[in-house]
Amino acid sequence: MDANDENKAVTDDELVSLSVRELNRHLKNCGLSKQDILRMKQRRRTLKNRGYAASCRNKRLEVKGTLEGEKMSVLSDIQRIKDENSVLQREIEEMTVRLEELQKDALERGIFMPPDLG
Repeated sequence: MDANDENKAVTDDELVSLSVRELNRHLKNCGLSKQDILRMKQRRRTLKNRGYAASCRNKRLEVKGTLEGEKMSVLSDIQRIKDENSVLQREIEEMTVRLEELQKDALERGIFMPPDLG
Protein backbone atom coordinates (compact mmCIF):
# COMPACT_ATOMS: atom_id res chain seq x y z
CA MET A 1 0.00 0.00 0.00
CA ASP A 2 1.49 3.42 -0.95
CA ALA A 3 1.17 6.77 0.83
CA ASN A 4 -1.87 7.81 -1.22
CA ASP A 5 -3.79 4.72 -0.09
CA GLU A 6 -2.92 5.51 3.54
CA ASN A 7 -4.24 9.05 3.20
CA LYS A 8 -7.49 7.71 1.77
CA ALA A 9 -7.91 5.50 4.80
CA VAL A 10 -7.52 8.31 7.35
CA THR A 11 -6.56 11.95 6.81
CA ASP A 12 -3.93 13.70 8.94
CA ASP A 13 -6.66 15.77 10.60
CA GLU A 14 -8.58 12.61 11.48
CA LEU A 15 -5.42 10.96 12.78
CA VAL A 16 -4.87 13.81 15.21
CA SER A 17 -8.47 14.36 16.24
CA LEU A 18 -9.71 10.78 16.66
CA SER A 19 -9.43 9.16 20.05
CA VAL A 20 -7.23 6.08 20.26
CA ARG A 21 -10.32 3.87 20.54
CA GLU A 22 -11.98 5.48 17.50
CA LEU A 23 -8.75 5.29 15.49
CA ASN A 24 -8.21 1.61 16.32
CA ARG A 25 -11.80 0.82 15.36
CA HIS A 26 -11.46 2.78 12.11
CA LEU A 27 -8.14 1.19 11.17
CA LYS A 28 -9.45 -2.29 11.94
CA ASN A 29 -12.51 -1.71 9.73
CA CYS A 30 -10.39 -0.38 6.85
CA GLY A 31 -8.75 -3.76 6.40
CA LEU A 32 -5.19 -2.43 6.55
CA SER A 33 -2.24 -4.72 7.18
CA LYS A 34 -0.55 -4.65 10.58
CA GLN A 35 2.43 -2.90 9.02
CA ASP A 36 0.18 -0.19 7.53
CA ILE A 37 -1.63 0.22 10.85
CA LEU A 38 1.73 0.66 12.62
CA ARG A 39 2.73 3.24 10.01
CA MET A 40 -0.53 5.11 10.56
CA LYS A 41 -0.05 5.07 14.32
CA GLN A 42 3.51 6.34 13.92
CA ARG A 43 2.21 9.06 11.60
CA ARG A 44 -0.34 10.00 14.27
CA ARG A 45 2.39 10.22 16.91
CA THR A 46 4.51 12.40 14.59
CA LEU A 47 1.58 14.73 13.89
CA LYS A 48 0.67 14.94 17.57
CA ASN A 49 4.29 15.76 18.46
CA ARG A 50 4.34 18.50 15.83
CA GLY A 51 1.19 19.95 17.36
CA TYR A 52 2.67 19.85 20.85
CA ALA A 53 5.89 21.47 19.60
CA ALA A 54 3.95 24.23 17.83
CA SER A 55 1.87 24.82 20.95
CA CYS A 56 5.03 25.01 23.05
CA ARG A 57 6.62 27.46 20.60
CA ASN A 58 3.53 29.67 20.66
CA LYS A 59 3.42 29.63 24.45
CA ARG A 60 7.14 30.44 24.66
CA LEU A 61 6.72 33.39 22.28
CA GLU A 62 3.72 34.61 24.25
CA VAL A 63 5.65 34.42 27.53
CA LYS A 64 8.65 36.11 25.91
CA GLY A 65 6.46 38.98 24.73
CA THR A 66 4.93 39.38 28.17
CA LEU A 67 8.35 39.36 29.83
CA GLU A 68 9.73 41.88 27.35
CA GLY A 69 6.79 44.16 28.14
CA GLU A 70 7.42 43.80 31.86
CA LYS A 71 11.13 44.46 31.30
CA MET A 72 10.36 47.70 29.45
CA SER A 73 8.06 48.75 32.28
CA VAL A 74 10.74 48.03 34.89
CA LEU A 75 13.38 49.91 32.86
CA SER A 76 10.99 52.85 32.61
CA ASP A 77 10.43 52.76 36.38
CA ILE A 78 14.20 52.64 36.98
CA GLN A 79 14.73 55.70 34.77
CA ARG A 80 11.89 57.57 36.50
CA ILE A 81 13.39 56.78 39.92
CA LYS A 82 16.87 57.86 38.75
CA ASP A 83 15.39 61.13 37.54
CA GLU A 84 13.58 61.65 40.86
CA ASN A 85 16.79 60.82 42.70
CA SER A 86 18.70 63.44 40.68
CA VAL A 87 16.08 66.07 41.53
CA LEU A 88 16.24 65.16 45.22
CA GLN A 89 20.07 65.25 45.19
CA ARG A 90 19.96 68.77 43.70
CA GLU A 91 17.45 69.84 46.36
CA ILE A 92 19.71 68.43 49.09
CA GLU A 93 22.70 70.28 47.65
CA GLU A 94 20.71 73.53 47.48
CA MET A 95 19.50 73.08 51.07
CA THR A 96 23.04 72.33 52.25
CA VAL A 97 24.32 75.50 50.60
CA ARG A 98 21.42 77.49 52.12
CA LEU A 99 22.13 76.03 55.59
CA GLU A 100 25.79 76.95 55.30
CA GLU A 101 24.80 80.49 54.30
CA LEU A 102 22.41 80.74 57.27
CA GLN A 103 25.07 79.39 59.66
CA LYS A 104 27.60 81.90 58.34
CA ASP A 105 25.07 84.72 58.66
CA ALA A 106 24.15 83.62 62.21
CA LEU A 107 27.85 83.49 63.17
CA GLU A 108 28.43 86.99 61.76
CA ARG A 109 25.44 88.31 63.72
CA GLY A 110 26.43 86.47 66.87
CA ILE A 111 23.35 84.28 66.89
CA PHE A 112 23.82 81.01 68.74
CA MET A 113 23.30 77.89 66.57
CA PRO A 114 22.92 74.52 68.28
CA PRO A 115 25.75 72.15 67.25
CA ASP A 116 23.36 69.47 65.99
CA LEU A 117 22.21 71.76 63.13
CA GLY A 118 25.48 71.63 61.29
